[in-house]
Amino acid sequence: MNIAGLQKSSTIDFPGYLACVLFTPGCNLDCFYCHNRALLTNSAPLIPIEEIMEFLQKRAGLLDGVVITGGEPTLQPDLAPFIRKLRALSYAIKLDTNGQRFSVVEPLLEEGLIDYLAVDIKALPADYAIVAGKDGYTGAIQTLSRAMALQVPCEGRTTLYPGLRPEKLLTLAQTMPKLPRWRLNIYRMPAEYREEDALRLRLPAIAETEAQRLLPQLRAYQPNVVI
Repeated sequence: MNIAGLQKSSTIDFPGYLACVLFTPGCNLDCFYCHNRALLTNSAPLIPIEEIMEFLQKRAGLLDGVVITGGEPTLQPDLAPFIRKLRALSYAIKLDTNGQRFSVVEPLLEEGLIDYLAVDIKALPADYAIVAGKDGYTGAIQTLSRAMALQVPCEGRTTLYPGLRPEKLLTLAQTMPKLPRWRLNIYRMPAEYREEDALRLRLPAIAETEAQRLLPQLRAYQPNVVI
């Protein structure tokens, strides 16, 4: 299991839990606004797994949960055995994924290894390739829908990326199935980005005040939308 980053404590990444956050390298999408670009290229140095397990063993009983994020964690071939080790230490598990590897996530859900699933819904179907590098809407919705069918707590997440206008956000709200939670992430300029994306990253983005004004309209289609 490759881990390229560790946040030792978080109260906001796993709803209802005090958790640490593990960052895995590599991703099968390439969002132009990505805030973890070093993880996309596998250029971030790895933390020895022995150090990670030693930390988690010492924090067992102090931390409630572990968030596995990325990058894209489902690219890790030993994700399931790793999660089983964490559950043996009595950790609750939250998995962050872009939903493109349904064949990996579904068995985790069916085995009961995931306590909370967060799936990125990047854009409208027609805009997915422009925003994320390739089509992916169907995979994200399929993954979320399976979690909902199995009654696994879950949420969809959408970053209000530069160039996303209110009318498209409203269309996205109507396009998706009704979600148990839809989290809107306010866009912030990434520290690292490709030079060819510089102009796109400076396009107007929906600010938090504007997003708040849109909530009543969004809730007509997605009652559980939050910012």
